[in-house]
Amino acid sequence: MYLTMRTVWLLAAGAVPVLLVPRPGTVLAWTALTTLLVAADVTAAPSPRGLRAARAVARSVRLGETTADTLTLTNTTGRTMRLQVRDAWPPSAGASGQRQALTIPAGRRRRLRTSLTPTRRGDRNADLVTVRVRGPLGLAGRQASLSAPARLRVLPRFASRRHLPSRLARLREMDGRSAVMVHGAGTEFDSLREYVIGDDVRSIDWRSTARRGEVVIRTWRPERDRRVLIVVDTGRMAAARLDDAPRLDAQIEAMLLMAALASRAGDRVDAVAVDVETRAQVRGVSGPALLGALADAFAPLDAALVETDWTLVAGMVEASLSQHAFVVVLTGLDGSGTNAAMLRALANMARKHTVAVASATDPGLERLRSRRDDAGTVYTAAAAERDLVELNALRGRLRRAGVEVVEAPPAGLAPALADTYLALKAAGRL
Repeated sequence: MYLTMRTVWLLAAGAVPVLLVPRPGTVLAWTALTTLLVAADVTAAPSPRGLRAARAVARSVRLGETTADTLTLTNTTGRTMRLQVRDAWPPSAGASGQRQALTIPAGRRRRLRTSLTPTRRGDRNADLVTVRVRGPLGLAGRQASLSAPARLRVLPRFASRRHLPSRLARLREMDGRSAVMVHGAGTEFDSLREYVIGDDVRSIDWRSTARRGEVVIRTWRPERDRRVLIVVDTGRMAAARLDDAPRLDAQIEAMLLMAALASRAGDRVDAVAVDVETRAQVRGVSGPALLGALADAFAPLDAALVETDWTLVAGMVEASLSQHAFVVVLTGLDGSGTNAAMLRALANMARKHTVAVASATDPGLERLRSRRDDAGTVYTAAAAERDLVELNALRGRLRRAGVEVVEAPPAGLAPALADTYLALKAAGRL
């Protein structure tokens, strides 16, 4: 049951007889009359349990785009219903037009549309549909909450897609369509040419040099059908908020651009999300279906407030890859001693594979470092400076272990990782 404003006005109107006949009995009589009218109105109102509700919504939508939820209400009773309907969604679904009024004749159905513009990635589950059926007097009515399950999967925005055409153009040049071949180890042999100062001496073909009487080197073309494994760390470092979004969102953006570029290059791309266990993985998918599979599998992920098990990560990489591959680890770099396990795991991987660590930097750290307004901000700036010194030391240890380090602000991480991939291909390291 619920009351309308008419009931409030009816009770307020009781002030007139009370002023005319100022007795307690007058107040009681008017209150009793109002109660009887409200009870009669509720009794006369059709039961909302005679309604059947069903929702129809798109399976998925990209973050920032708009879709619609269609709610169908069917009146299975023999009476006309005048309704107030609330189509409830969580706030992050960005619903508009949730509350609407309509009239449904007996045995008929009506449809309501609710616009949804999600503001967060992940699954958004619809709440109950609340309906209010007003009585003939308009004083009160009946209320019920109807179940109409629906789920909308909000896919990553993939704003870094705009960087793909320029990187593909560079890839075509490297692939020999617009430029010369590269030289270096670990790619497909193409031809021989005379040695010039600056060439890698490891590319010298000694047998051909002996036959020709001049130093010649082998030239190579970037090898296709290589394995690329992208590891997304969903531990506590991924939960850090960088500006207005968690680091995990920047990592997923970088993963999507990296996967799109490597797939176009002819490489086989697998991706896995892990912290203390495997949260999501996409394996064996190629071609146009790859990006859709990655977006769908990684969209519901949230960072877990746990320390990532780097022994598990190293074991998973070892079990997944039997030959040399490119391993991309998307994580957060921290200057504290908690990186020791990560450093050991990545150093072990780098002995067998080409490994790159990509981390979205915190723009707020530089802001804290630059403020010197008072004693408090000076101490904060000193702490930020110390953190940067420790980060520099960590970068040095990673590079000495043979690990490529890619760091950029959240919006720039995806193109920076793509550039590193292209540079490694050009250098013959993939």
